Amino acid sequence: MMTSATIVQGHRVASGLNGNPLFPGGTLRMQLPFFQELGLDLSRFHLGTLNVSIAPLCYRVVKAKHTFRTVKWHPTEPAEDFSFFDVVVHRDGALPVEGFIYHPHPETKPKHSQKPDVLELLLPWVEGLAYGTKIVLEVPPSQIVFHAGD
Repeated sequence: MMTSATIVQGHRVASGLNGNPLFPGGTLRMQLPFFQELGLDLSRFHLGTLNVSIAPLCYRVVKAKHTFRTVKWHPTEPAEDFSFFDVVVHRDGALPVEGFIYHPHPETKPKHSQKPDVLELLLPWVEGLAYGTKIVLEVPPSQIVFHAGD
C-alpha cells in the first residue's frame, strides 16, 4: 500500500534537539539498548525520527512486525509499549530507503502525542530531506493501512 506524505516538524524529543534534560541525547539514544536487548537492532538508523503527515488520510494498525510491551527505558518515566512497521520511502530522483514506522503506543505515552495523520519514521540518514518535502510511503497492508480521516 502506498500513500503520499509530507515531512513535518515533530516534537524533537526522539533526536534530543528540543534540549529536554529529562532525555539527554534524545529518547531514541536512550531506548536503543532496550530494543537491542529485545532482539531489534536499530543501530543502522539515524537517532531521530522523521515525522511525516499523510493528511487528509489517517492510519490503522493491522499487525506490527515487532511489538514490545512494558518497556521500562527511562529511570523515572513510566514503561511504554512500542510497535514497529516496515516502510519504504520513495522520492523523486533517489533510490528507495527502507526503514521502520516507529509507533510508541499513545495509551502508554501520555506526553508528546501525535496527530492521527502523523507517522514517525526511523531511517538511515538521508541527505536532502527537509520540512515540506513530499515523499511516498510504501507499507505492507498486512501491517498498517491508510484510510480517509474521520
